[in-house]
Formats: sequence, C-alpha cells, structure tokens
Amino acid sequence: MRVAVVTFDGFNELDSFIASALINRCRKDGLEAFITTPTLVVASMNGVEVTGQRPMEFVTEADVVLIGSGVKAREVVADDRLISRLPLDPSRQLIGAQCSGALVLARLGLLDGMPVCTDLKSRPFVEARNVTVLDAPFHAEGNIATAGGCLASQYLATWVITRTLGEDAARDVLDYVAPVGENQDTVERALRAIHAGEVVRY
Repeated sequence: MRVAVVTFDGFNELDSFIASALINRCRKDGLEAFITTPTLVVASMNGVEVTGQRPMEFVTEADVVLIGSGVKAREVVADDRLISRLPLDPSRQLIGAQCSGALVLARLGLLDGMPVCTDLKSRPFVEARNVTVLDAPFHAEGNIATAGGCLASQYLATWVITRTLGEDAARDVLDYVAPVGENQDTVERALRAIHAGEVVRY
C-alpha cells in the first residue's frame, strides 16, 4: 500500500514530514509514504528545499493521498493546470488533507457537504467556499479526512495506519515516537481524536 504525501511549493514542514515519517514506520508491514511533488524540487515556507520522491502523477496509483498545506495554498487552488493533476477517487483511495489542504479538497469538489478541519489562518478562505469548518483537530467521513493545526498531522497519519493496518499498528507507531514518559497519553489522545472525529457513511 502506497501513500502519496502531496507537497507543494511553500509547504509546511510539519505537515508533510510528520505524516510521512509516522507512516513509514510501517514499511515492514507494507505501508509506505512518498513525498509527492509537482516539480522536482519544492521549497518549504522556511526555505528548506526538498527533492520529491515521486512526481504528481503518482497520485493516480497511490492507495492513500494526503494533501499537505502551505503558504501558497490559494495559489495552488487557483492554478487549473496544477489542480487537473490531482484526479483523486474516494471510491478507491483514502484521501486526507492537512490545514489549508482542505481548500484543495473543496476545489476538487470532493467534500459534498462534509465539514472540515483546518487551521485558523485558512479558515476564512475555506468558509468562503461555503464549507463548514469545525472547531476540532480531526474529522473524517467515509474515505475522506481533514486535520486542523500542524501537530494534528499525527492524527491524519494515525487514521491512515488504522484504516490500512489496524489500530494495533497505529498504537505501536505512536508508542515508539511518543515523548518518554508520555507514551500512553500520546497513544490514547491520538486514537481518541480519530474515533471522536470519524463519521461512518452508509
């Protein structure tokens, strides 16, 4: 199972790197994440240059697609050519968005009335697209999830691992990366967040 962590120019390092690093703890179980970029090299909001591991076209092959956020999100959604490179399909893919990545899901028409989580700076722009923003760190309906706040990227990764490999796998990863002495609290907080935010669609 392969995960495309879509990372645009101006990306937030916490969003792309936390999600990919946590998911890649599951490589031995067949779940692997790749930084997926529209150009060979992208620069973060703080000027960190990263070479993409996969081109944007990889999103059509991926089992999971996570849309990272960044300071150029509004430019991304205004770029018809760039958006056309994201033919996502929630009927066969898990799709998640971090913070301003919710703008991309709205632009792609994937939300279908679903409320989202996003960061405070992105909130007015998301609401301007007639999307309801929740005061919560994580929300999922069916195969689509959103997370709000940089450190909520751990919840997006937890959701992906839980949905693909099961809760025990997610517990193992979270326990490994948790601050020493805070293992149980870290694990339970993440799992509580995704269980509280997940709505099953029938």
